[in-house]
Amino acid sequence: MDAKLLVTIILYGPLLGAVMAGLFGRRIGNVASQTVTTGFLMLSAVLSWVVFSQWTWGGLEPFTNVYAPFIHVGNFISNWSFRLDGLSAVMLVVVTTVSSLVHLYSWGYMADDPSKPRFFAYLSLFTFAMLSLISAADFMQLFFGWEGVGLASYLLIGFWYHKPTANAAAIKAFVVNRVGDFGFALGIMTVFWSLGSIQFAEIFPKVAAHAGDTWMFAGQGWRLMDLACALLFVGAMGKSAQFFLHTWLPDAMEGPTPVSALIHAATMVTAGVYMVCLLSPMFEYAPVAKDIVVGIGAITALFAATVGLVQNDIKRVIAYSTCSQLGYMFMAAGVGAYQASMFHLFTHAFFKALLFLGAGSVIHAMAHEQDMRRYGNLAKYLPVTFAVMTIGTIAITGLGIPGLEWGFAGFYSKDSIIHAAYAAGSAGNPMGYFAFVIGVFVAGLTAFYSWRVAFFTFNGHARWTSEDLEHHWHNRDHAHGDDHASHAEDESHDEPLADDDHAHGRGHGPVLPHESPWTMRLPLILLAIGAIAAGFLFAGKFIGAEHLAFWKGAIFTAPGNHVLAEVEAPWWLDQSPLIAAVIGLAVAAYVYILHEGLGAKWAANKGPLYLFFYNKWFFDELYDATFVRAAKFLGDLFWKGGDQKLIDGLGPDGVSAVSMEIGKGAGRLQSGFLYHYAFVMLLGVAAILSYALWAWNA
Repeated sequence: MDAKLLVTIILYGPLLGAVMAGLFGRRIGNVASQTVTTGFLMLSAVLSWVVFSQWTWGGLEPFTNVYAPFIHVGNFISNWSFRLDGLSAVMLVVVTTVSSLVHLYSWGYMADDPSKPRFFAYLSLFTFAMLSLISAADFMQLFFGWEGVGLASYLLIGFWYHKPTANAAAIKAFVVNRVGDFGFALGIMTVFWSLGSIQFAEIFPKVAAHAGDTWMFAGQGWRLMDLACALLFVGAMGKSAQFFLHTWLPDAMEGPTPVSALIHAATMVTAGVYMVCLLSPMFEYAPVAKDIVVGIGAITALFAATVGLVQNDIKRVIAYSTCSQLGYMFMAAGVGAYQASMFHLFTHAFFKALLFLGAGSVIHAMAHEQDMRRYGNLAKYLPVTFAVMTIGTIAITGLGIPGLEWGFAGFYSKDSIIHAAYAAGSAGNPMGYFAFVIGVFVAGLTAFYSWRVAFFTFNGHARWTSEDLEHHWHNRDHAHGDDHASHAEDESHDEPLADDDHAHGRGHGPVLPHESPWTMRLPLILLAIGAIAAGFLFAGKFIGAEHLAFWKGAIFTAPGNHVLAEVEAPWWLDQSPLIAAVIGLAVAAYVYILHEGLGAKWAANKGPLYLFFYNKWFFDELYDATFVRAAKFLGDLFWKGGDQKLIDGLGPDGVSAVSMEIGKGAGRLQSGFLYHYAFVMLLGVAAILSYALWAWNA
């Protein structure tokens, strides 16, 4: 089948499913809505793998398929199109595969939710927006998809809109992303102003010739390429939840667990990384902007890892791990290893979706309890979930055997980033050494908090009882007397709604945790296969000897960029990530298995470092004090002082008050007594005569 027809079906299939479920869901029913959306996504996923195979092994060449004019205003030309190259081929597989599995998983997870057509329509809309973004041939369609995933994330995070916390989280995500998108829009304007086009095919060949252009402002020259790339990266900071604009991502856990998996693994948060790699022809000539990318990525990786050490909500720990892994991706892109960045994005999609959906399986089994302190000893009750989450944990921690080059997915992609950072430092860029040190240190932290989740959840003694679960399920069933009451009952936890009364043993003995239905287990098994095999199967294509043939010019590296080449390095370079990961594993085992309860004792002491990490470096409090309260103060000042006292006081309110006082004074003269009027008349006659005599004598 023709590749242009395939990509057309891939792009518009999810949109068609979203329209059918969203507009006609109540008429066609729940099952039809789920079937049509999931069916179109699975079709897109299968065709995406076909296109990816043709690209990788079949000799498919890059092309752009133009569908229709989008915006044509003077020289500002944008067409609705589909651009296929190495980057978009990779992203097609990532987005459609994870999204289709999330759709299937949601059949079980959202089984009892009364709004399934709306949920599945939102999921498909999210996927369509992301596909529009990754297939864009110009900045305008890219911006359309960029804002589309923002809108869809707002709808999905706030899906249970009867929960105040869900509404607050959705608004927070929307507002924080608007801050980043403002910088992104300024970056697009800068590119159009300096290069005269927004078409990638027209911009990229011009970059080298305009690399030295400057813009004079405040008596100083600013390199336009650095300025444009830095502004565009601000947009990436918002979408990909990087340091300073990261605060929305952990709160996004208020949405259903399938939403978390989709946002974190395949769609919204990967958009920023994809955009930086897509714009590699610009970033290669913007050294200052690249250093900013490295710095922000490294700090984000460290920040999120430290916060993840002490969180107790299972989804929140995994959310902070996403922030940290995105930091790795930006570190790689910043040092010029765009291929390694995309490789980690590719492998991360499998094990992060696996961890999130695995967490959803645990939450489902534990009657929507998300606090890991109420888990323990679940391995024998949830053997499949235990196995796949262990695979995901091994993958994210990057365990493998250097020299033999054998390991799970994260071993190949994360180690390639650390090696590239060291190579950049050896080439004279101190930011490379900075990223290398942070990368190795964070690898140890990642291992600790990842194994902490595994040990806390599946090992040790049970910190729950059958009565606890029965109480939770009773409350949930009682809440389901009202279709929406269940969404307002517990404002701090997710609401997995799939259930089988007999499986839980209600009315048939004690209530015990149990495995999820097959619609939830099958995606977990498939993602586990990807978490195992994605690294060694594709390492050669992404970053190895075959990477030039694979990318086919989709990623540009300047002639002096050799960070992916073999460098002369000390013997410990290959061992350092493994050593860090093993130390993290050993410490987690010591604290949570060999000396169970030690971690709880540390937490109970509430030391300053613990509180600093637990309160997320106090960013929410800082932003509340500097932005929220400051904005409220200025609003009150302009409203009460400016509007009410100044404008209204001198304007309508002031004039009406003066008129009223004059009217009241004049009204007192109208007493109704004749002698009062006669007296006033005499006073008037006396005044006139006095004036006449004065005028006569003058």
